[in-house]
Formats: sequence, C-alpha cells, structure tokens
Amino acid sequence: MAVQAVAVVVIRLLVILLLAGSTALHAAVLPQDRADLLYHSYQGGGVSIDGPALMLRKKAGQSVSLSAYHYVDTVSGASIDVQATASAYTETRRETRLGVDYLSGNSIISLNYAQSDENDYNAKSVSFGIAHDTFGGMTTLSLEAGLGDDTVGRNGDDSFREQVKRSNYKVGLTQVISSRWIAALNMQVDLDQGFLNNPYRSVRYIDSADPRGFAWQAEVYPNSRNTFALSLVNKWYLPYRAALSLNLRHYQDSWDIRAFDTELEYVHPLTERWILEAKLRWYSQSQAEFYRDLFDFASQQNFMARDKELSEFNNLTVGLGASYQLSRWSFWPTARPELNLQWDHIRFNYKNFRNVTITQTATGQEPLYRLDANVLRAFFSLYF
Repeated sequence: MAVQAVAVVVIRLLVILLLAGSTALHAAVLPQDRADLLYHSYQGGGVSIDGPALMLRKKAGQSVSLSAYHYVDTVSGASIDVQATASAYTETRRETRLGVDYLSGNSIISLNYAQSDENDYNAKSVSFGIAHDTFGGMTTLSLEAGLGDDTVGRNGDDSFREQVKRSNYKVGLTQVISSRWIAALNMQVDLDQGFLNNPYRSVRYIDSADPRGFAWQAEVYPNSRNTFALSLVNKWYLPYRAALSLNLRHYQDSWDIRAFDTELEYVHPLTERWILEAKLRWYSQSQAEFYRDLFDFASQQNFMARDKELSEFNNLTVGLGASYQLSRWSFWPTARPELNLQWDHIRFNYKNFRNVTITQTATGQEPLYRLDANVLRAFFSLYF
C-alpha cells in the first residue's frame, strides 16, 4: 500500500506544479537542438544484440521542442536458458519514441509516447512530466507519471495472448549546493499487473526417472509486481574542467528482491577537442522469494522461477569512453559535430544459478554460472 500511496502523491504534485508553472518568474531552458546517429552492440553469454538508432530534437518556436527516436535491435544466438531447453534464434525489435516539451515560465512540461514491436511482444506507453525551477534556478523539482500496455505472444502458438498493464511514477529533486557541486535525489515507483514471466522459460525439478536426474516445467510468476527505487547523484566540477560523479541507488520490490549499486565516473578533458571518461560500477541483488535453481519436485510451489535475473548475483562494470569535437563545417558554421565512442565490460557472478549445460556432474552440483559481456556504443552527434 505504501507504494501506491507514493504514486498518489506524485500525481497530486504534478497537478500543483502544472498550475504553478504559469506564474513563473525565472525562465527554464529547453533542450538544445541536436541529431544523433548511434550504433550499439552487446556480446556476451552466447547472445549478440546490435543495431542502429537515430534521434532528432528540434525547437519549434521559442516555447516548444520536438523529439523523435527510432531504435532497431537484432538479437541472435542462445543464452544459457535457451541452450538448456531450446535452440538458437534470431529476431528483430523496433522501437519508436515521440516527445514534445513545452516551456512555460520556469517550468518545462513534457509528453512522450513510445512503441516497440517484436514478433512475439508489443509494448506501448505514454508519459507526462513537469520540471519546475525555483529559487533562481538553484533548485529543480521534476515529476513524471507513465502508463504502459504490453501484449505478450508465443512463437508457434497463435492462441497464446496475454496482457501486461504498467504504470510508473518518478519524482526528483536537483539542488545546486555550490559553484562546483550539484546533487540530485530521485525516486521511482513501478506497478506492473498481468503476465509477467517469459512464456519460453522453464524451471527444473528433481526427477529420478529422467536420465539427467531432473525434468522441466513452465515457470509461474505472480501477476503483480511493485517496485521502489531511490537514487542519490552527486556531481563535482573540478578546477581543470574535469568532473567526478558518484551515484548510489537502492532498489526493492514485492518479490523480495533487494538491490544496491554504486557508480563512480570521471570525465577529463585532454584538449579543447578531446574528452576522456572512465567509470566503475558495482551491482548486487538478492533473489526473488520464489526463485530456485532446482526444485524438489514438480509444482512444488504456487509460484516458481529459474530466471537468472531473479537469482542472487552481482556484477562489476568497467567502462571507458572518448569524445572528439570535429571542426565546424563551412557550409553550416553554427553546427557543432562530435564523435563519441563508449565501451563497457561487465562481469556477472551468479550465486545460486548453475550451468546445466555441463552434464558431467551430479544434479544440483553443476558449476555456478558466470558471464562476461562487452557493450559498445559509437555515435555521431550534431548540435545546432
């Protein structure tokens, strides 16, 4: 009930800020016009995900900024879950987002729509938010509410069709503490209702009649999930144009998962054109209350899961990045082109999820699964 109460408070604050925005004395600023062309790639755990993305943001007059975003994912390979119970596959996901920001005094009102389509999953969402500057721009309060409607299918079974209803609420407070220190406190609540598990994933249970020593049955999840996240962001601007960021985040949900992560990032300008950045992130979580790697018998519980993302695990991310400001174009001198390259290496260590593809061991004694992944993002940005 506490999570729903937070959602009600956010909605009420949205209305209050919407009314206050029309009487502002200090003007906020719309986002800068820009275009971005991105290539992204994920390689790890037997899965390859890659594709392009295009984003465009442009002002329409002095008070309106429009944005559009299109993203394509091609997924191929087989994760450890798929290797255990099925075969490799290839699929494509396309996502489109449209948004409009309206400037009213010292408030920016935002409306966004998103839609993603796969051959077995379709999702639509809409969100409304407002960011309000006060105390001469030293303090910013932001609020957002969103609704989503997903349709879940299953390849090879045209009769399978399930729904998921989603709602999320965000509130954030950003404060300029000094000329070199900015801090932000953000809170998010998500309420999900419907078919929340993967229709292809299975759990395993002990079965002495099976030569492997275990058998499989479909996962069963609760039909609701409430989540709460609280994060603290600190940014320090150093004398030589460098910057240091420290982010702390706590997460908990109604499935009894508790998580904490911390991220340290450093940005260092080498020259007027070159900027380097490095980051280190640690994440750790507990398991869901209905998760087990190996159940004692079939249908042991009302809810049963073996998704490794619901197990107890941690991961460590090491990231490096570089950006280079290109020379301005003679035919468009007001535009500022820029190249960016970012690479992350992530190591996942699962504490109670075992690699069942290794068969020369006793049931339940397989080695714990470990995953190394590389994420690459290369993009060209144009500010104008």
